[in-house]
Amino acid sequence: MIKNFTCISCPIGCGLTVDVDNLIVTGNKCKRGQVYGVNEVTNPVRTITTTVKIEGGTHKVLPVKTQNPIPKGLNMECMKILNKIIIKAPVKIGDIVVENILDTGVNVVATREMNIS
Repeated sequence: MIKNFTCISCPIGCGLTVDVDNLIVTGNKCKRGQVYGVNEVTNPVRTITTTVKIEGGTHKVLPVKTQNPIPKGLNMECMKILNKIIIKAPVKIGDIVVENILDTGVNVVATREMNIS
């Protein structure tokens, strides 16, 4: 079976063709494309970037992201959890908002400082 992807590992955005049965990747212009193509057919992962609600801060929401990619199939469940989160200001960049989300071993961290309003 053959699958086609656009690589998102670097700004080039190569058009990849992956032979799923033999894990052969073509169309990549760098080594990252090879790794991305194989991972996309064997274990696709994504980094989640979103916001959570915050009380007492200078803004109403706080930007957060997963420290590492999580399995793509867990994205919607991760978002459901993060949509229910309400944290309290102050927060520093890198503070853990959710530890070990969905037992993935990956933390969700703040990507902005938020002072008390």
